[in-house]
Amino acid sequence: MKRLIVAAGGGGDAVAAAMLHAALYGDEDQAVILTYAWDRLLIDPVPGPRGPENFTGLEQLTPAVWAVPAEAHPIPPAGSTLPRLATELPHTFALIDPQHGAEGITRQLEELVSHLSPESIDLLDVGGDILARGDEPTLKSPLADALTLAACCQVNAPIRLLVAGPGLDGELPLDKLRGMLGPLVHTFTAKDVESVNSVLEWHPSEATGMIAATARGVRGTCEMRDAGLPVPLTDEGPIVHEVDLDEALSRNQLARAITTTTTLDEVEAHSREICGYSEIDYERNKAAWLKEQPPVKLVPEAVLSQLDQFEDEALHRGITHTTFRRITEALNLNGSLREDLRQLLISSRPKQYDAPLWRITTTCPVPVDA
Repeated sequence: MKRLIVAAGGGGDAVAAAMLHAALYGDEDQAVILTYAWDRLLIDPVPGPRGPENFTGLEQLTPAVWAVPAEAHPIPPAGSTLPRLATELPHTFALIDPQHGAEGITRQLEELVSHLSPESIDLLDVGGDILARGDEPTLKSPLADALTLAACCQVNAPIRLLVAGPGLDGELPLDKLRGMLGPLVHTFTAKDVESVNSVLEWHPSEATGMIAATARGVRGTCEMRDAGLPVPLTDEGPIVHEVDLDEALSRNQLARAITTTTTLDEVEAHSREICGYSEIDYERNKAAWLKEQPPVKLVPEAVLSQLDQFEDEALHRGITHTTFRRITEALNLNGSLREDLRQLLISSRPKQYDAPLWRITTTCPVPVDA
């Protein structure tokens, strides 16, 4: 008998789901992790989430659900981290297909529940933006979470909503989330992180990376994303709370509005109306902008000089850590160079690697008081 974990936002939520399974369920039968193939432009240059038609080598689990095994490949130019996750982790990664709206995801869930008869079903969100109303000024990516929430609330099976690392996605501040969090379920430890150590060495997820870092004892303020959002790294970083599923739905205006949608276009239209934007529109615009940018080569001397300037400025902003995604964007490098940049920095300055984050230091001499 298997556990079913729904990774609410895809991407790093799937990695966190594997970590959660190791922490809560140990050596039991491995999980089925239902997740989006949505790795954003850093990995996938095509805007929006990928569907089954964007892969070769998928395995059919039910009429509407396909698994992404290690042998699967995204069809170029699309990209995906899921085949590599399936290679390095023992779980089955099943693909959320949002092209048929919330009703389609509900059907996928119902088929999986019937097929697996899972011992438990957890809906896991890293950061807590699944609890957003939709009008918060700091909210950036509500669509995926709202879709999975809308679908899970329509399934005739007990589903537990879990929020890990509240506030670590930089979308809703921790102070705004505390009053909505229910019982403490678990606090991740350094030992829990061991189950995904190899993945965190290459996976671009920032929020799940910060969960791992705080579980290992890293504290400070981390700057993330292209916008340079400052996120506190505190004792609350590695915690997992349960949240009432119905209360989350009653709060999430977008999730309530899209429960009967049958296409992703409908979902986007509701997002534009309620939130003022669609995050896929943002990706479309950014992808078009990136295509117009001249290629930039990774020249070690120039990169390290730029890094020095970035770190000095970050220190003045009160930043102690950052992510490799943030550095890649801040140095105006193409996302495809992220791994080469990461290797360069770690090999050049290994003492600054607070896995999986980068610790900010300064190369400027510290002034001595007279």
